[in-house]
Amino acid sequence: MLNQAHKLDQLQTLAETQERTESSVTKKSINISNGPNAVDKDTYTEQRFLPECIRLNFDELKAFETLHDQFKNWGIIFDNCLVIQPSNPAFPSESGSKVVMASPKSGLLEINFLRPVNWVSGLVTSSQRLVISAYDQNGELLDESVLPKANLANSDSDIPPNTMLSVSAENISKVKFFCFDGNFTLDEFRFCISN
Repeated sequence: MLNQAHKLDQLQTLAETQERTESSVTKKSINISNGPNAVDKDTYTEQRFLPECIRLNFDELKAFETLHDQFKNWGIIFDNCLVIQPSNPAFPSESGSKVVMASPKSGLLEINFLRPVNWVSGLVTSSQRLVISAYDQNGELLDESVLPKANLANSDSDIPPNTMLSVSAENISKVKFFCFDGNFTLDEFRFCISN
């Protein structure tokens, strides 16, 4: 499945998901801060089978820190990833002051899940077309979502910066963000785990 990213469409999908979830359960929001392992975690009083969703907080990390296993206790490992506090206004953050980018190799960021997940999203700002791909433990492609062109701030792009891209499938073990011959930032990284 290939999805074209348009912020309104993606947010509408997320809103529909939240609406469906909130109509069937009581939701409690818990802010978990553990130094560099800070996350916002939504927990649910279950009335039926529902996911547990986590948003990573990059602001607890140091600028220019290599991001690798700081969130390992939440079941996530980053590869080729650097935490930055953007100084270029073309790459604004949506919340907080820090975002992540692909480094030292530009254009490719990988995230591995120690426990399979079923939904992954992030807000992206990119200088080129960008693709997020989801894979299972055997490396089989499960889903993709595409930002069709650059969406830098203060540019003539009709796609705003920090556009949400998401993938969903059962048993996602890895996601890759790929921007050929360009740079991008990732903010508001979220994932959901089926219990």
